[in-house]
Amino acid sequence: MVFWTAFLPPHHHAGRPKTQTMITSVSAFASMAMLINMAPGPDTLLVVRTSMTQGRQGGLAAALGILTGCAGWGIATAVGLTAVLTASPPAYDMLRICGAAYLAYLGATALWLSRRPTGPEPAGQTATPAGRSSAFRAGMGTNLLNPKAGVFYMSLIPQFVPPGAPLFSTTLLFTAIDVIELAAWYWLLSHAASALGTRIQRPVFRRRLEQLTGVAFLGFAAALLTYRP
Repeated sequence: MVFWTAFLPPHHHAGRPKTQTMITSVSAFASMAMLINMAPGPDTLLVVRTSMTQGRQGGLAAALGILTGCAGWGIATAVGLTAVLTASPPAYDMLRICGAAYLAYLGATALWLSRRPTGPEPAGQTATPAGRSSAFRAGMGTNLLNPKAGVFYMSLIPQFVPPGAPLFSTTLLFTAIDVIELAAWYWLLSHAASALGTRIQRPVFRRRLEQLTGVAFLGFAAALLTYRP
C-alpha cells in the first residue's frame, strides 16, 4: 500500500479512497495492457521467429530490444514527446514510412533466406553473440520505428490516470507495468518457440517458417503504411 501512495500527490496520501482509486486504475490498466500485449503483431512475430531459428537466447535478445523500445516510448509519453509526434503529420508520416520500410526489409530478408539451401545446422540452434546483438537491434528497431507503439502509450495511459494523480510519475508506473508484463509474455513465447524449433529440425519446416514470417512482415508493413491514429 505504501508503494502505490508514493505516486499520489501529498494531499492525497491521507485519503484512503484516493489510494483505492489508484489501485483500481493500476489493476484496470494491467488487465487491458496484457490483452493488447498478447495480440499478434510484428513484435510478437519477431520474438517467435528469432526463438525458433536462433534458439531461446536469440529470442530473448529480440525481446529485450522490444522492451527497450517500449521503455523509450513510455518515457517519451511522460515528457510529452509522443503528443508532439502525433500533432505533426510530417514527423508522424516519416516515422510511419521508415517503420514500414523496416518491416518490409525484415519480410524480404526472411523470404530470401527461405530460398537458400538449408545446411545440416538444426533450427533452434544457440545464438552467437553477434546473432544476439543483431536480434536486439531488430527488436528495438521494430518497436521504435512503429508509431503505433507511441500512439498506444499516448492514447491508452491517460485514460487510466486517476484525477489528481501526477501525470509524469503515473505514466512511468504504467510503463513499468506494461514492460514487466511484456517481459513475462515474451519469456514464455521464447521458451515455447525455441522448444518447438529444436524438435522440428526438418529443412522444409525452416523454409516454410521463413516464408510465412516473410509474408506476415510484408503484411504488417502494408498495414502500417495505411494506418492513421
